[in-house]
Amino acid sequence: MDVKIEKSWKIILKEEFLKPYFHDIVNHIKTEKEQGKTIYPPGSLIFHAFEATPFDQVKVVILGQDPYHGPRQAHGLSFSVQRSVYPPPSLVNIFKELHEDVGMLIPAHGDLESWARQGVLLLNASLTVRAGEPMSHSKVGWQHFTNATIEKISDQKKNIVFILWGKFAQDKMILIDGTKHLILKSAHPSPLSATNGFFGCRHFSKTNEYLMKHGLDPIDWTI
Repeated sequence: MDVKIEKSWKIILKEEFLKPYFHDIVNHIKTEKEQGKTIYPPGSLIFHAFEATPFDQVKVVILGQDPYHGPRQAHGLSFSVQRSVYPPPSLVNIFKELHEDVGMLIPAHGDLESWARQGVLLLNASLTVRAGEPMSHSKVGWQHFTNATIEKISDQKKNIVFILWGKFAQDKMILIDGTKHLILKSAHPSPLSATNGFFGCRHFSKTNEYLMKHGLDPIDWTI
């Protein structure tokens, strides 16, 4: 597996790469590929969230569950899809809330790379998935790696905004020190739950208010 990861993350997470669970992940993915199974995202993009948002630049964390499992969708950033793919329903709802919250025009594509380059870590709890099988890699060990990522951010940084949509993401609250970070919670943007509290949450404007209050540049949410 091609571990392309920005150098500050290599230092922060160096112990994780040496642990048995990480070797188990690598072997599991290698075995599935040898069996002819398709894994998303492509190998060079598995750690794209870390490559696009260096540890030193993280200001916001948006936690997702696992990558999209359709062709040409996943590219290593939670909720984001490649420009050649129409935005999935959850992302469409995110854009609707952005429009209502900060007036952002709803874009025709769903590539959130510009957010990542501004310090928004778009982190999935699982970094890979089998084609057509959502959550198929949720138990291969990725949770150890991404939990460690969340804990390192919480422990070693301050004034980070953690955006947790839905119960799965909110279960990660135990990894975050709420006394020195802002935790924003709401229902998931999925069409099944968006009307139960995601719409109207104003997480995007609240994030920028908090960042500016602490002397940090706000996020330009337009893409």
